[in-house]
Amino acid sequence: MNLPFEPQRQTQDYQASDAAHHIHAFVDQKALNAEGPRVMVRGEGLYLWDSEGKRYLDGMSGLWCTQLGYGRKDLTAAAAAQMDQLAYYNMFFHTTHPAVIELSELLFSLLPGHYSHVIYTNSGSEANEVLIRTVRRYWQVLGKPEKKIMIGRWNGYHGSTLAASALGGMKFMHEMGGLIPDVAHIDEPYWYAQGGDLTPAEFGRRCALQLEEKILELGAQNVAGFIAEPFQGAGGMIFPPESYWPEIQRICRQYDVLLCADEVIGGFGRTGEWFAHQYFGFEPDTLSIAKGLTSGYLPMGGLVLSKRMAEALVERGGVFAHGLTYSGHPVAAAVALANLKALRDEGIVRQVKDDTGPYLHTLLHEVFGNHPLIGEIQGTGLLAALQFVEDKGTRKRFANENDLAWQCRTFAFEEGVIIRSTLGRMIMAPALVASRAELDELVDKTRIAVDRTARIAGKL
Repeated sequence: MNLPFEPQRQTQDYQASDAAHHIHAFVDQKALNAEGPRVMVRGEGLYLWDSEGKRYLDGMSGLWCTQLGYGRKDLTAAAAAQMDQLAYYNMFFHTTHPAVIELSELLFSLLPGHYSHVIYTNSGSEANEVLIRTVRRYWQVLGKPEKKIMIGRWNGYHGSTLAASALGGMKFMHEMGGLIPDVAHIDEPYWYAQGGDLTPAEFGRRCALQLEEKILELGAQNVAGFIAEPFQGAGGMIFPPESYWPEIQRICRQYDVLLCADEVIGGFGRTGEWFAHQYFGFEPDTLSIAKGLTSGYLPMGGLVLSKRMAEALVERGGVFAHGLTYSGHPVAAAVALANLKALRDEGIVRQVKDDTGPYLHTLLHEVFGNHPLIGEIQGTGLLAALQFVEDKGTRKRFANENDLAWQCRTFAFEEGVIIRSTLGRMIMAPALVASRAELDELVDKTRIAVDRTARIAGKL
């Protein structure tokens, strides 16, 4: 392993300049300026170093995206080679290029056979923006232009642009930018918090039936699609009960509503399957992808379409009035191609399913199964969530669970591990190349942070 990078400026200098020029994501900027952000200067494998030389095990794969970890020479070599050959060209003017063609060939070899076409974007947010227009265009082509309404879920997350945040169900985001017309929401399938006396199976079916009720309320002739993450990511890494997705799929098929899966977090091996919808056993009409497509090394996303949608748009749709300057960018495509080849050829997805994923969850249950602060452990593959609870018997959550989880996150940083807090849940999603020893470190340092939090909460 190479020695950590030596920053050329003092941390305080970086922080002052950062405060003078940036507004960060999802933070009180004034408070951050007073505190000063961590200045990350180097990454290798699962580890990051800040400008003070402190090392962190990144238990969140950046933002759920560095599937191969940091410092992969094959990805940087792919980028450099493509830059030398063709640094940029677009997919306007009746043109294409080898990098994006080869990427799509590989992508569709990994996807189930009922998908055929992709519209590339620069991010998951853009993919979901494109989703709205594409779904509506599909229904126009089929002679049903009144089918415009998209249904999402409360506490779902589909990006930060206006339309993507409208599809999502985070009300504090709606308050900042408003909503757009023809978007509706149903409840999330969060059994631990909202299931009451129902069994998980009963609750899953009840949540799914809300979709049917909403479709009938709005009129099936007006509803274009239902969008959801196979599991909720930013909303708390919430897994729905097993009864949920089969019922959702039945309803969508019965009422001729497109089933749209946001695979931005779940795609490319995170669950031990190539895509999360395969783990949950349903068949979407569209897939929104990003993050793990390039392991985060360059921005790239896309909207994957089923064969029936693509055939209608291509054969009957005429001009498709959409385009992005950087759609299918050759350098991003080259990196994505190298990334997917590595995930496939090195057996990394299979390793997550058969080895490191089961190992992580066995370890989590051994360490936290009887912990007084933890009421539930959810997840599969290399992602997991720990649910804080005040009373296990009644599933009563702490009134100040947000504060407790944020404190736990802070303790974890102090211990040298990066995990995420959302509501009263601690989330981890390490790189798919994590070794058993690195997973041991992740869980051990998380345990220390949780124990420190439990003392504050009066549970230890």
